[in-house]
Amino acid sequence: MSKSHAAEPESSTPRAGTGPRAATDTDTYDFVRIQNKWLPVWQQMNPFRADRLAGDDPKAAPDPRERRYLLDMFPYPSGDLHMGHGEAYAFGDLIARYWLQKGYNVLHPIGWDAFGLPAENAAIRRNLHPAEWTWANIETQAESFRRYAVSFDWSRRLHTCEPEYYRWTQWLFLRFYERGLAYRKASLVNWCPQDQTVLANEQVVNGACERCGATVTKRELTQWYFKITDYAERLLKDMDQLEGRWPERVLTMQRNWIGRSEGAYVDFTIEGREEPVTVFTTRPDTLYGATFFVVAPESRLAQEICAPEQREAFEEYLAQVKRTSEIERLSTEREKTGVFLGAYAINPVNGERIPVWAADYVLADYGTGAIMAVPAHDQRDLDFALKYGLPVRVVVDTGEPDPAETGIATPGEGRHVNSPVIDGLGKDEGIQAMIEWLEKQGIGKRGVTYRLRDWLISRQRFWGCPIPIIHCDSCGEVPVPDDQLPVELPDLRGADLAPKGVSPLAAATDWVKVACPKCGGEARRDSDTMDTFVDSSWYFLRYCSPGYQDGPFNPEDVRRWMPVDQYVGGVEHAILHLLYSRFFTKVLYDMGMVDFTEPFKALLNQGQVINQGKAMSKSLGNGVDLGEQLSTYGVDAIRFTMAFAGPPEDDIDWADVSPGGSLKFLQRAWRLSGDVQSEPGVDPANGDQALRKVTHRTIKDVTELVESFKFNVALARLMELTSATRKAIDSGPGPADPAVREAVEALAIMLSLVAPYTAEDMWERLGHEPTVALAGWPSYDPELATAESVTAVVQVAGKLRDKFEVSPDVTEDELRERALASEKVRNALGDREIRKVIVRAPKLVNIVPG
Repeated sequence: MSKSHAAEPESSTPRAGTGPRAATDTDTYDFVRIQNKWLPVWQQMNPFRADRLAGDDPKAAPDPRERRYLLDMFPYPSGDLHMGHGEAYAFGDLIARYWLQKGYNVLHPIGWDAFGLPAENAAIRRNLHPAEWTWANIETQAESFRRYAVSFDWSRRLHTCEPEYYRWTQWLFLRFYERGLAYRKASLVNWCPQDQTVLANEQVVNGACERCGATVTKRELTQWYFKITDYAERLLKDMDQLEGRWPERVLTMQRNWIGRSEGAYVDFTIEGREEPVTVFTTRPDTLYGATFFVVAPESRLAQEICAPEQREAFEEYLAQVKRTSEIERLSTEREKTGVFLGAYAINPVNGERIPVWAADYVLADYGTGAIMAVPAHDQRDLDFALKYGLPVRVVVDTGEPDPAETGIATPGEGRHVNSPVIDGLGKDEGIQAMIEWLEKQGIGKRGVTYRLRDWLISRQRFWGCPIPIIHCDSCGEVPVPDDQLPVELPDLRGADLAPKGVSPLAAATDWVKVACPKCGGEARRDSDTMDTFVDSSWYFLRYCSPGYQDGPFNPEDVRRWMPVDQYVGGVEHAILHLLYSRFFTKVLYDMGMVDFTEPFKALLNQGQVINQGKAMSKSLGNGVDLGEQLSTYGVDAIRFTMAFAGPPEDDIDWADVSPGGSLKFLQRAWRLSGDVQSEPGVDPANGDQALRKVTHRTIKDVTELVESFKFNVALARLMELTSATRKAIDSGPGPADPAVREAVEALAIMLSLVAPYTAEDMWERLGHEPTVALAGWPSYDPELATAESVTAVVQVAGKLRDKFEVSPDVTEDELRERALASEKVRNALGDREIRKVIVRAPKLVNIVPG
């Protein structure tokens, strides 16, 4: 059988003096024996090392193969591998092994995102130092990864909790600081009362801490931020590079999170306050309809302008609001509340005096924390106005009933009324005309705003990368000199690391007290640590040269490997990690350190592994332990089941799949390798042509299906090839036919993507030296791979009603017409109307009755 992009010659050369059966030690498929046999062989061979041909010889010529970088999302060392890991790494490994078989020089690294709250909290509960807990879990996971046979290049392994890694995280922080992209300020921040630390906006999910689930509150603190808002527009525009290569829902989530809005900034005067208050609005054309003004209760402005006679009522209301999560405050289902502040604003377009209220549906850290309320054309404002008896004035005639009477706002398009400057104009014309008028009057200007807020990176916890800033009473903020990096964490072994609202580092007096690098006087280290998402925002660059000592990465190595060709991981990181990594990459591009602006060319999201229709949970009693599944069915059967369960992006319900069935299939496939009686290297040209056609069609189909990530369908093709080969052996040309060897060799190579242990054992039984992972992807003859006909199946309401042979090139219209003309289909439909016809040419028609 011919190969494409064959790797080292010895990988497909039979061992001297052996036949195809000489290598076997038993005719019984025993996955435990097979795993124990091949794992140490692979560990000794190290076949998955990138730049494998050059190895460690500095004089060797560069590896000439085209490079591919496959990256799995960084694992957390929070315990042993779980079912989600089993799914994600099965998919990533499948792609990496396919590329290696195709002859590419593949970088597939592994490391651990080892800092952060999960490890720290778990260690505290067990009265352990976080380092002990973290390293123990890393070693447990590392052994499980090896057992799971993931094709990692272990020589590039890294851990973010090691000083040699976080030295460069600190170095990057200082470069951001020099560029004005890292800064410290006092502001209202998200506070997790359970973890006793601040959270970035992105880490608050439905009003709760994404780590522990506690309801998040607000607190005013001085914290460190990265100025990601400076890159908001580029983060949006550069998504054009990712269209068609990233899932559309991820791009949509990022666009929505960045939240670009065009409109105008408008200055309102508050009576008794010299400085105007600026609001941003996307509908400046509705200014004449602004009948009251709203500020966030927790804002400084509310405190400042509240009239003395309203102070008590306001303070009571503020306390109530602080007990309410942001998600509750913004809910459209929740009744809005507020309190009059006893203050008045002046509408700049008509000079009208309008009341100022504090209301819970306005947040302090979005926009300017103040809005003009136009109740006729905004439902939130209308709900509030009707509840508190505030005026409702229509300024856009949409042809709909008066909102004051129906309780339904009219935000649609129409002609402007009751608006002297723009009366009679449509929406778009009205917006432009109003902006021009505001700018001429000097009371407003055109603007763009974003929902995105700067990234809050400081944490009041111990187990993280120390912030390399020294605070001096004379010199202010002083960066730690580069030659003093890394600023290492003190040991603090035996100290109380429980969360207290301030970092435990603050109590480490010997560590905190330090001489100022500028003046030499007494100073103190910053005691906060960085959010772990900082560590994972650049790790993919470090993999290119993990031992590099002159910078965070070797620019030459990064030019060779980056951007990442394929990233694999969960959609839960669509905003957090992926957005931050894109931001980091753009900053590094501006610094001249990389020559690309997007870190990941393509993204594959996997679904969740659930059980009985729900997420796995101890409280629900539906948890499934990956280790137990591996012990019961074997690694290959679990990996096969993960890939066979459905499209990668779909959830896998473990109650609906059959690892036992996967194990039985692998047994059938393995037995084929022991039945082959022809010698290695035999020419299959004179073999059974019917089987050869199945083999070559399978190679063609599997190649196309793997490249389009239709892994489940690809495995179905391998099952069909296995059945056809068994039939050829038992009732066809027999086990000595060269076509049988061709089929089984192709099966072993293709099966190695998901069942590496089984495939390796098959490869040896066929008379070859290890490893099958380097055998080279089988090529196919286009003439043999062309199907003369395929069987089309017709379903009515999900039940098989007819099947017939069609050309593989049949069109959807032709297939639909033939299915609807079928007498069996007409009888199955009876008098029912057809609601929908789903056609998947050339193999399926599904008719859905009305």
